[in-house]
Amino acid sequence: MSSAPYPRRSWLLYGAVTLVFAAGVWYFGIRTEPTVPGAGRMSFRPRSGSTATPVRVEPVQRRDLAVHLRAIGTVTPRNTVTVRSRVEGQLLKVHFEEGQQVAAGQLLAEIDPLPYEIRLAQTEARLRQNRAQLLTAKADLERVRLLHAQTLMSQQQLEAAQALVADREGAVAADQASVDDARRQLAYTRIEAPLAGRLGLRQVDAGNLIRPGDAGGIVVITQTRPINVLFTVPEQDLPKVLEPLRAGQGLPVEAWDRAERQRLAAGLLNTVDNQIDLATGTVRLKAEFPNEDEKLFPNQFVNVRLCVRTLKDSVVVPVAAVQYGSRGTYVYLITEDSLAAVRDVVLGPAEEGMQAVLQGLSGSERVVLEGIDRLREGRPVTIVAADGTVTPPPAGKGEKGGKGWGAGKGGKGEKADPGAKGGKGGKSDAAPQKAA
Repeated sequence: MSSAPYPRRSWLLYGAVTLVFAAGVWYFGIRTEPTVPGAGRMSFRPRSGSTATPVRVEPVQRRDLAVHLRAIGTVTPRNTVTVRSRVEGQLLKVHFEEGQQVAAGQLLAEIDPLPYEIRLAQTEARLRQNRAQLLTAKADLERVRLLHAQTLMSQQQLEAAQALVADREGAVAADQASVDDARRQLAYTRIEAPLAGRLGLRQVDAGNLIRPGDAGGIVVITQTRPINVLFTVPEQDLPKVLEPLRAGQGLPVEAWDRAERQRLAAGLLNTVDNQIDLATGTVRLKAEFPNEDEKLFPNQFVNVRLCVRTLKDSVVVPVAAVQYGSRGTYVYLITEDSLAAVRDVVLGPAEEGMQAVLQGLSGSERVVLEGIDRLREGRPVTIVAADGTVTPPPAGKGEKGGKGWGAGKGGKGEKADPGAKGGKGGKSDAAPQKAA
């Protein structure tokens, strides 16, 4: 008995199962449903739902837009002074605390004044001695003049008396200068702050012998109120700075922290350097800040924003709404019919996430901020608010350029969900019809 028919039956069974499986995949997964919208024209649509694209929009604004130049700056004290002694001696007392804010003329330290008091007393005594001798010489000169008038004294004796008076006058003047110098040296034993500012760390302790040539001095004073910030701008931006300065306008300057999250201080541009750095092609600028709260610290790095002009009543949109392509710069607008429309724009400066638009927008439009990658002109949209609220497109509106379910007036629009009200030229069925 032969068993040859059994393998042939197995192959036939396998083939039938494979055909059934392929037919099921085609019918349920690949096949598209035909529909006859009308006028003998047949179109096909996927089995998916509505074609409206969810987007987030932002209204176009009209407001003043400040234009800034940005740079990295260094905080520098307006003045820095190393306090040193002008005379030599033992440091007797220290009258300040490290980090203290001091006023100009405030006593900081004292040097032992005794040696300078003794010197002053010596010079004053010598001055009194020479003054007494001057008085005697002047009296002798008067007597010689009387006797010379009576021809009892010679001309030579008169001239000698006059020379003695002049000599005594010179000695008195020299002694007076010595007294003044001794008083000055004595005054220098009291070390006072030459300017108002904040003190640094103390460099020497009381009891040490100090001299005028000590490199470290006693303490360093930095003037922090007001304080300056040095920064640079490229030479191509220099005209933007010089034009308002020459017109007498004060340019506002803001100092921000490194992350540009917090504004530290606001001030005004003080001066512009008189030459451009050939190595970097930049020019140095200096701004001054009141710094009453002392948020700016010497040698601190800050981000600088220099306001060079303000665009009045300008049309602005979020930077994220601006698109770049082969056609140039453009934005997507949302029409009153909740359809996407492309609008070419001419851009101006951008500031803090907002882009100025010089041409193309009037200020009453709505621009698409998110969902742009799925848009094309004429496509219906669903507006999603920031809180998640959804605003669907008006009923009967579809994408221009194609007829199908959910078409608007005249049958224009992209295919919508089954059951939506159709436009002219076709009826919308609840169930798909077979293609003609």
